Amino acid sequence: MLIAATLLLTQLAAASGLLQLIENSYSDLWHRIAGLRHTPEHTVLITIDEATLNAYRDEPLAFWSPQIAKASQVLRESGVAIVGLDMMFSISPEQWLRKHQGTIDSGIATYDLPIRNEISTGRLVMVSSRQQSSDGFDELLLPASDYLLAVPDFDLNTHLGLADLLSDLDGGVRHFNLAPELKLRRESDRAALPSLSFATLLAVRANGADAHSAEWSINNHLYSRSSEQRRISYSGPPGTIPRVPLIDLLQEGASSKAEIRALAGKVAIIGVAYAGMNDVHKTPYTTSFMGMGGRFMIGPEIHANIVENMLSGRELHPLPLPVSIAYQLLMLLLFAWLFYLQQSSRGAVILLLGATLAAAIAYAGFVADIIIPVAEPQLGLLLLFLGVLSFKHASEERERERITQLFGRYVSDNVVDQLIESGGEPILGGTTEQITVLFSDIRNFTTISERLDAQEVVEMLNTYFDRACDAVLEEGGTVDKFIGDAIMVQFGAPYHFEDHADRALRAAVAIKQVAADFRVWMTGRFPERNLPEFAIGIGLHSGEAVIGNIGSSRRLEYTVIGDTVNAASRIEGKTKELGCVILASSATIESAQQKVSTGKVQRVSVKGKAIELELYEVLDTVD
Repeated sequence: MLIAATLLLTQLAAASGLLQLIENSYSDLWHRIAGLRHTPEHTVLITIDEATLNAYRDEPLAFWSPQIAKASQVLRESGVAIVGLDMMFSISPEQWLRKHQGTIDSGIATYDLPIRNEISTGRLVMVSSRQQSSDGFDELLLPASDYLLAVPDFDLNTHLGLADLLSDLDGGVRHFNLAPELKLRRESDRAALPSLSFATLLAVRANGADAHSAEWSINNHLYSRSSEQRRISYSGPPGTIPRVPLIDLLQEGASSKAEIRALAGKVAIIGVAYAGMNDVHKTPYTTSFMGMGGRFMIGPEIHANIVENMLSGRELHPLPLPVSIAYQLLMLLLFAWLFYLQQSSRGAVILLLGATLAAAIAYAGFVADIIIPVAEPQLGLLLLFLGVLSFKHASEERERERITQLFGRYVSDNVVDQLIESGGEPILGGTTEQITVLFSDIRNFTTISERLDAQEVVEMLNTYFDRACDAVLEEGGTVDKFIGDAIMVQFGAPYHFEDHADRALRAAVAIKQVAADFRVWMTGRFPERNLPEFAIGIGLHSGEAVIGNIGSSRRLEYTVIGDTVNAASRIEGKTKELGCVILASSATIESAQQKVSTGKVQRVSVKGKAIELELYEVLDTVD
């Protein structure tokens, strides 16, 4: 249920576009990490750079139609598949002169003839652009009418492409349209106006296809006339598309040079590339990352990348939705299992590993030209982690409450925590464990109780037991039961400690000190009662014991039974006889890992034991 809800939420977030900025950031990162993705083979840029500008510094760009015509002619003669002019001459020099001089001489009247002739060959594709009017309709910006009249058969669809680039919300150019959707005032104008994007038209023309068709097969890929956005698969950072300065094409005999003839079969795009020009855009390489990127890309190079995509067949294809959902479901199932198995404190580490894995898989897909979502599975893992964390927290709280109800009266809060954190079920049924049992009772309790009234006896016992039990719980002991004036404690159950004997010995020494302090309390609380001096005896024995809930169907009690328990009780009984406060069996002394300061050592017979026990007087524990 949790996995299904998580998957649904991530899909809704993706469908709403909330994750797109994150996905774009990852896509940009993949481009920057990959660097040069593949060497362009189908496109070349003919650039008006600083060197070309300096060669014609006295001529404004608006009057460069002869240079453009000459370059286009050289490219045609060199066997270039198609030439794209990514510059719009919205007014011709001849038109400008007529407007400002009224008439022009015969020499000026033929100034635009070379470019008109070049356009008339049908091998030069020009650009148009659109702008939105105040009433919401698209208005097309077209080249000068003199140039349009030179278009073969006035077929603008075949010779003019829409050069507008698509920008995402952050201004980055990552997508393109094959045929941008136009909102025109008169639908009757649609057939006569440009309809394909500039790059699409260049790829279609280079492939020898009809620009008026509804679909085209290019390099075994089928493209249909659609305004659907497609991802640009950049070949590499700015400068990856080969460049030839326009000035090189204007040299004498340029068409016979080997480097120019090597352009045969390519799509050549003529555009500006000098410092300070405005046709620059944000791409995946614009944001700097670890010294990579940080540069804008010129518009002609973006168009060239799109043409390269179509002619090479190397496009970025999104993972099909069913496959994407199946992939994310698999990730959620795997990490739900890991989140559930591991402690909550390790969940953040697992979450980080999962997010890293999702990114690594997405990058591997990018290298193979497949767009695999990153933000969706990462969001899913985060939601899943929080869900499992909440579930485990609620479960732990219920488990804590249950264990506290079972053992809260017997063990310390630390032991309860250890029982919960261990992940194992506390021992409730009958089982045999190695433990240490401690018995302690009060000397001369009968005499003391005879000289105190009932309420005072209860007050004395409660005060002493409260202090003694603190010492027991501090060492992780379990208070099994109170037997009159005696306490029975076990170490090693319900939570098993390997150092149960050490804990028992330390607790015994602590109880001895509690008794010494309590002696002062008794004197102050019951003066002039002629009470015997308060004293205790403590017996310790280690060995196997049966542990579990023992009793009737109506009442069960968690306890330990067996020879180890009986022996500990008998050893405690020998403390008065031997004049000791603490007596421990050799089994306890040998089980202890720490040093113990001992006094008397004696072998004694105890009731119920066929062999004598070697008992040690315990004076103190040594760190």
